[in-house]
Amino acid sequence: MLQKPVPIAAPQTRLLVLDVDGTVTNSRHEITEATRDAVARVRAAGIRVVLATGRRYRDTLPVAAYLGIDGPLITASGALVKHTGDHATLTRAEFGPGVLEGVVAGIVAAGHEPVLYADSFADGFDFYCRSLSITPTPSLAGNNAGERVLSGLAEYLDRNRELARVVPDLPGTIPSGVFAGFAMGDKRPMLELEHWLDTSFPGQLSLHTIRSPRYLHWMCEIAPAGVTKWSGILSLARAWGIGAEEICAVGDDVNDLPMIRGAGLGIAMGNAQPQVLAAADRIVGRQDDDGLVDVADLLLGTG
Repeated sequence: MLQKPVPIAAPQTRLLVLDVDGTVTNSRHEITEATRDAVARVRAAGIRVVLATGRRYRDTLPVAAYLGIDGPLITASGALVKHTGDHATLTRAEFGPGVLEGVVAGIVAAGHEPVLYADSFADGFDFYCRSLSITPTPSLAGNNAGERVLSGLAEYLDRNRELARVVPDLPGTIPSGVFAGFAMGDKRPMLELEHWLDTSFPGQLSLHTIRSPRYLHWMCEIAPAGVTKWSGILSLARAWGIGAEEICAVGDDVNDLPMIRGAGLGIAMGNAQPQVLAAADRIVGRQDDDGLVDVADLLLGTG
């Protein structure tokens, strides 16, 4: 019996870039078989598939393995690109002299806790923090006045304590190899922190505040200026001889905006934030409706 021929993608699509949380994963943080099959179909048609995520590198490896994706991973919203084969660092962001010290001092002065990402996979840890003990605090999101809740940061540190290194005197001592970081809290304080950082370090930082997909509260994510998922994508695309017009990027949150705007075809998941929906060239199904099947059908002409 003749096999059905594999559909060939449009010539302008040579690289498909996928966000993870809210795009590859559904609202239960699962990857469905339909999504896995959709990615496999795209790869079988000769299109490179790369993950670009806000997650840490170590946290992205199982997702890539389950999807059968090897090669580079764009992590920490573009601040760190590593190769899955040997875990070699391909690109790593760097802060300007004195910038990180000032940023961390500002975070602490505002009453927040800094978490600093390190390129230390081989050493068995991923980030630095001042303490692993975070006291429950009143939350603006609480249902009862004065309600004390386990913060998103406390949960993050508790789940990942074996991947942390504690440096109590931050910002007095800034470890080497830090390429990005974040603070976590209620939405309004995080937006206020983002605004303060933007005005205090003009042109020196890349900033965005997003709802944490897996923890309570919001994250103000901080990287050196010019560092985005799109900058990480371009570093790979140039090496592969792929132009921006030959890239399709799919995402759902504000840290996906640069790649959705820059790619030849920018696609928003149906569950995407309003800014992302407005910026996208196309909108597909929601994360809980296997929207990546729509993406595969679009690229392969099978929809």
